[in-house]
Amino acid sequence: MTTPATSKTRDGRETRAFSSAIEVRAVTAEQQTRTAAGYAALFNTKTDIGGYWTETIAPGAFTKSLQERDVVALHSHDRGRVVGRLGAGTLTLREDATGLAFENPLPDTTDGRDLSVQIDRGDIPGMSFGFAARKEQWDETVDPPHRTILEAALFEITYTSSPAYPDTTVGLRSLEHARAERRDHNRAAAAARIAERRARQAQAERGLR
Repeated sequence: MTTPATSKTRDGRETRAFSSAIEVRAVTAEQQTRTAAGYAALFNTKTDIGGYWTETIAPGAFTKSLQERDVVALHSHDRGRVVGRLGAGTLTLREDATGLAFENPLPDTTDGRDLSVQIDRGDIPGMSFGFAARKEQWDETVDPPHRTILEAALFEITYTSSPAYPDTTVGLRSLEHARAERRDHNRAAAAARIAERRARQAQAERGLR
């Protein structure tokens, strides 16, 4: 089980950060272009979310989002420090059996050059991704509860050096929502059973008159 850092972002977005091997390779010696590659998210890997719940991302969770949304690669979650963009062809994202793989030709900018060195040195130990869960399942028969993300809107991937400790507000709200739905369903089912019994009793009483 891995233990990622998590945090809340605006508009109900969540982030997950974990240690993941990143490599930087030269594309051509002439251009001195260097491409960072690795995984921004892992499928079917149980993660501990601050002790509140465990979580896995189902294979294919990002398929729809990758067809519909533009995604940026950022340095340290700073949207002013873009180092790649899916729509511009400077970021490649694809799903495979392991997870969400990425390739990012690093730009010839201060951030791009710094990232190349920092990844080589091990100063950037992992990746983070920003998402919003669109479809999910909660299993409360286990302790702690387990969440499976079936579909997610992907907003960003980020090179991260020191992720913050989890802020689990969004996920906890989702868990409470799932519990509320279950309570509402149980109440509705109970009310339906009571109404059915009363109807049968009224029918029986009419038959005795």
